[in-house]
Amino acid sequence: MTRHTMELVLNRWVKPHVDISAWEFFDCSCKSRDATDDQVLHDAVSAGKKIRAIFKEPTVTPSAIQQKEMGLKSALCSPNGAMRRGWNGVSISRDTIHIDGLKLGYDNPVLFDRHAVGGEYGAGWKSCASGRLITTFFPDDESQEPYIIDSRTLGDDNNVAVVYHNPLDNVSDLGHHFFGRCFEAGVTPYVVTKKTVFKWQESFWTTLKDVFDEHYAFSFREKGLLDNCGGELQHLISDAATMQIIRWTKGGFGMVAHNYDGDMLTDEVAQVHRSPGFLTSNLVGKTDDGRSIKEFEASHGTVSDMWHDHLKGKETSLNPLGMVEALCGAIEHSAKEQPSGSGIKSFAQIMRESMHTSLKSNEGTRDMMGPKGLTTEQFVETVCARIDTAVAKQN
Repeated sequence: MTRHTMELVLNRWVKPHVDISAWEFFDCSCKSRDATDDQVLHDAVSAGKKIRAIFKEPTVTPSAIQQKEMGLKSALCSPNGAMRRGWNGVSISRDTIHIDGLKLGYDNPVLFDRHAVGGEYGAGWKSCASGRLITTFFPDDESQEPYIIDSRTLGDDNNVAVVYHNPLDNVSDLGHHFFGRCFEAGVTPYVVTKKTVFKWQESFWTTLKDVFDEHYAFSFREKGLLDNCGGELQHLISDAATMQIIRWTKGGFGMVAHNYDGDMLTDEVAQVHRSPGFLTSNLVGKTDDGRSIKEFEASHGTVSDMWHDHLKGKETSLNPLGMVEALCGAIEHSAKEQPSGSGIKSFAQIMRESMHTSLKSNEGTRDMMGPKGLTTEQFVETVCARIDTAVAKQN
């Protein structure tokens, strides 16, 4: 359904005004990945390193049932995980979208950065019976002796053993990215962990605090962004963060967390702010020579129920706001990277404003307007008319 909607957006909004012949496209659908033995995903990752401005539609990581239904040769890995690893992922930034004159969940921006690597997503696991479980580390330097990370006796007859790690080399990069964004947006930053129980998360906090104290504390205090939290960078236990996200509806704050915590907490932010469709999602990485890679996508997943209705000829009402905000983000990042980018940056702003104006004018999809809202195709055409008018005025 998202593919169908973005084809409408490209054909009706973009192609009449923008030459996209230099854009590179990759089909990362399950069937395409299966047919190419995942070469298409490898090609997409390689192209992303070169181009560094990427728009990505929602993709599917197939379950065992979906693998059978689609007739796939093998279970496919998460394309998002491959991209995060391939682009040296530092952060997944998810921020609230705000539309002037339209009341949503938070009054002011809420920024969230989650560490893009590590944690449960890359875990190795096996089912096992009772016995002894040992996790051993073998250093790359073979002159150093291996040592045991953990050793325990399993008394249950039925267990699942799980091993994962949290890479820490790029946490300082995460800190610079997060604190810089918070300062620019004028919001108060918070670091979220469960370090009271998960002792291994202490270094995540201390690294971020060191970056903040050395590079940002003075500027934040001078701007008054720490006035409501004692003049210091504050740490929140993840349990407390879940409650404050609901309570702090005035907005004006930012949070940074580990990978999984950030995933769950941004889902909560999305629910307060009406839906995941009103959050941006941006993967920030780095090339080997230090240049910025940015991949933009909608924070919501696939909408298979609407697609099944569409195939049956029924009306659908998909709000493409999150996807188009992502497309605008990718366009704007590309514009920063080339001297001739002002024109396409201006067009991205026209798309964004035209869509926002339609929503404010009660010409939105049904998630916004209820049963009287526009269908997917009607909304695309409504915004299209505004884009055509705005482009004509700018000549």
